[in-house]
Amino acid sequence: MGNITAKSSRLWAFLVATYWVSFVTYFLLWRGYKHVSELRADALMSPEVRPQQFAVLVRDLPDLPKGQSRKEQVDSYFKAIYPDTFYRSMVVTNNKEANKIYEELEGYKKKLARAEAVYAESKSAGKPEGTRPTIKTGFLGLLGKRVDAIEYYNEKIKEIIPKLEAEQKITLKEKQLGAALVFFTSRVAAASAAQSLHAQLVDTWTVSDAPESRELIWNNLNIKFFQRQIRQYVVYVIVALTIMFYMIPIGLISALTTLDNLKKILPFLKPVINITALKTVLEAYLPQIALIVFLALLPKLLLFLSKTEGIPAVSHAVRAASGKYFYFTVLNVFIGVTVGGTLFKTFKSIEKDPNSIVDVLANSLPGNATFFLTYVALQFFVGYGLELSRIVPLIIYHLKRKYLCKTEAELKEAWFPGDLGYGTRVPSDMLIVTIVFCYSCIAPLIIPFGVVYFALGWLILRNQALKVYVPAYESYGRMWPHMFLRLVAALLLYQITMLGYFGSKKFIYVGFLIPLPILSLIFVYICQKRFYKSFSDTALEVASRELKETPSMEHIFRSYIPLSLNSEKVDDDQFEDALSQASRSGSFVV
Repeated sequence: MGNITAKSSRLWAFLVATYWVSFVTYFLLWRGYKHVSELRADALMSPEVRPQQFAVLVRDLPDLPKGQSRKEQVDSYFKAIYPDTFYRSMVVTNNKEANKIYEELEGYKKKLARAEAVYAESKSAGKPEGTRPTIKTGFLGLLGKRVDAIEYYNEKIKEIIPKLEAEQKITLKEKQLGAALVFFTSRVAAASAAQSLHAQLVDTWTVSDAPESRELIWNNLNIKFFQRQIRQYVVYVIVALTIMFYMIPIGLISALTTLDNLKKILPFLKPVINITALKTVLEAYLPQIALIVFLALLPKLLLFLSKTEGIPAVSHAVRAASGKYFYFTVLNVFIGVTVGGTLFKTFKSIEKDPNSIVDVLANSLPGNATFFLTYVALQFFVGYGLELSRIVPLIIYHLKRKYLCKTEAELKEAWFPGDLGYGTRVPSDMLIVTIVFCYSCIAPLIIPFGVVYFALGWLILRNQALKVYVPAYESYGRMWPHMFLRLVAALLLYQITMLGYFGSKKFIYVGFLIPLPILSLIFVYICQKRFYKSFSDTALEVASRELKETPSMEHIFRSYIPLSLNSEKVDDDQFEDALSQASRSGSFVV
């Protein structure tokens, strides 16, 4: 479009193309929502027994009545409402101290296994008795008396086990919190309870779906309703400020990482930069590499902020962090680089005529397409190359294997690939979608690069997800509604960008584009009304499907006991004061 003159009749072709892109997007998003909702239903209707489908999470428990324990309060409340399907409850406890002792115990067990492996390696035909490993007992193993490592670790383990058992008793009896997990004997009862209003006041007896046991954020379960609301708003303000202040360094990066600017700032680099082959590569990829490295520092901060909101599950926190990261990348990478780079280049002309800023920015859009075209190319050339080869994890594994790993458990831990990393993977892909959307009509050359990016992504990431990465949790497609909203947000940004760009071209029929953003909002509303409810809750017709075997409720219940409290010696008879008098067999505090 940069080659089309103002008021040209050829702009009609680009206006029609804008409508075409929008309606194709509506069609594909509708089909995608329908397809993913069917996949979710099929997964939830599986005859396999999944513990989380028989449990609900109860938060915001009211103050205890006199003469009742927390267990008795929860049991009596749910038994009255669900007399036939209630199984038992598990009151959440403050496990901080128990977790600390448990981690210390597991650490000594790993050290013992390592010492035994070293001792076994030292045995040979010439020296069958081997050499027993020794350690110093002082600071970091550098100071103190030298002792036999195997004997020392065995003594430490024997010393810690009674300490852990004593702490388990104290935790289960005295450190109960205002939240609980409630278990039902059928999936339908649990699904019905999770989406029902149990108390007249919104801040008491808040019931929701139970996440998988492996993804529960136990520290967040006791945070009260209004505290969660306040935390959420505070986090939103912090994220907004982060986006605003990150825009400054992002803009500087886009402006300063050009070769001409680097020569001025760092003149000693001139001999290196003037090498023809190196200069070509740096001109193409230096700004993009600097941007990617800068953005790599952000995801952990956003995940931490999301968990601070009081979110109870890791998958939910990842989805929240993913949304924050998407808006950050769009506002800072897409808008920040475009605006920052343009203002840096045209500051003097804007200073002379401030009213020209809109025209200057609009006319600079086609020129900025080169930056984003190379950004997309770098992502699939370098990004997918590193992803497929996994060369960095491979090098780290072999270094650990040679110098650090002595046991099978250590080898497995070193080789463990982790999960796919949805918190950064999804918003990064959404950024590419946004870039390709916004430049699809302005600079159509970017479309083939976008096609190659997602075609390679389909082949490579599908393989990685199925055969390499190990899922940390299963949320049954709940990421999709968040992706859907981000895709529509990208489409809206595209439509608004085209409105501004057609206006800068003085196209008198630009008003024909005004219905598009309105249509996008109507489309979101219809899709959310039709599909979203089945993602936020489990449909009862889905939950009512028969299981292939009768579930073991005791196994389901015990799968939620934290590792630090999961002991064969922990049974009902040991914790009488923490039990419900109404049903001793159906009580446990954790």
